[in-house]
Amino acid sequence: MSNLFSPIIISILVSLGLGYPAMLFAKSIKLIDIPDSAPHKTHAHPTPLAGGLLIVSTLAVMMLIFYQWLNRELIVVLTGALIIFIFGLWDDLRGLSAAPKLLGQLIAAAILISAGVQVYFATIFSNAGYISPFIAQILNIAITLFWLLGITNALNMIDSMDGIVAGLGIIAFACFMGATKLAGQSNLAFWAAILLGVSAGLYYWNNLAGKFFLGDSGAQTIGFLLASFGIMYNPLNRNPESSWIVPIMLLGVPIFDTSLVVLSRLRRAQRVGSGRRDHTYHRLSALGISPRSAVLLVHLTALSISCLAFLTLYMPAWLALTFFITTIISGILLLLWLEKKPTLDD
Repeated sequence: MSNLFSPIIISILVSLGLGYPAMLFAKSIKLIDIPDSAPHKTHAHPTPLAGGLLIVSTLAVMMLIFYQWLNRELIVVLTGALIIFIFGLWDDLRGLSAAPKLLGQLIAAAILISAGVQVYFATIFSNAGYISPFIAQILNIAITLFWLLGITNALNMIDSMDGIVAGLGIIAFACFMGATKLAGQSNLAFWAAILLGVSAGLYYWNNLAGKFFLGDSGAQTIGFLLASFGIMYNPLNRNPESSWIVPIMLLGVPIFDTSLVVLSRLRRAQRVGSGRRDHTYHRLSALGISPRSAVLLVHLTALSISCLAFLTLYMPAWLALTFFITTIISGILLLLWLEKKPTLDD
C-alpha cells in the first residue's frame, strides 16, 4: 500500500492549491448559488458552485503527472465523467430540465458500455444455460444503466449539507482503494487513491473552509466515478455468488437516502426531482440532532457499512449474503421509521 501514499498526498495538495482559482473562476462566469432561489436553498450568502471545476481541474493535473497509470478502462471512465461534468455545469449555470440532464447521463453511460465497461452479472445465467447470450447482454446493459444513473443521481440528491458528498467520497474511494489493491487491480487502486485525495481537498474547501458548494457538476461527477469504480472492481479468488454485494454496500448510504426521498415524495404526491429538505440529514436535524452531528452520523454509518462490506469478502457466500440481506432489512426498517418523521419543510 506504500506506493499509494504519494498519489493521495499529491492530489490533496493539488486540490488544495486549485480550490481558490476554481472559486474565482466560478465567480467570474457567475456560477453562483443564490440564497432563497429554491425552497431548500437556505444558505446566508451567494456561494460559488466550484466543486465540479475543482474535481476536473485536479484530475487533469493528475493525469499529466501520472499518465503512466492510465489504462483504456480508466480513460473511458474519465471521459464519461467529463461528459457528466459538462452537463452538470450547464445545469448549474442555466438550470436544465430533466430531459437534457438524463441525455448527458445516457451519453456518459453509453461511452462506458460501448467500451465494454459494464456489468456482466447476467452472463452467469447465460453460461449456465438459463437464458440466451442476447438476453443476458440486454440485462447487463439495463443493470449497468440503472446502476450508473442511479448512483450518479443519488450522490447529487444527498448533497444537502456541506461535506456530506465529499466525506462519502473519502470513505468510498478509500475502500475501493483497499479492495482493488487486494484484488490486484493496481491501476484502479492508484486512481482510487487519487480520487480519495481529491475528495479530501474537496472536503476542506466545501466544509472546513466553507468557500463553495459542489453543485450538480461536482456531486454528479463524484457519483459517476464511484458508480464506475463499482463496475470495474473485480475481486480475484472471491465468491462470485457474493462479491457483487461489495460495491452496493460501499454506496449503501446514498442508495438509502435516495430511496427514502423517492418513497416520501411519492407518498405525499410531490415531484420526485423537486428540491426539498426531506433527506436523511434533514430528518436527523428535525429530530434535534445538530447539523455537524447529523453529518458525522451519516459518515459513521457509511464507514460502518463499508467495513462490513470488507468482512463479507472473507466469509462463505451464504454468510456474506446473510449479512447483506440483514443490512437491507435493517435499512428498510430504518427507512420506514424515518419516513414517518417530520422534515424541515413540515
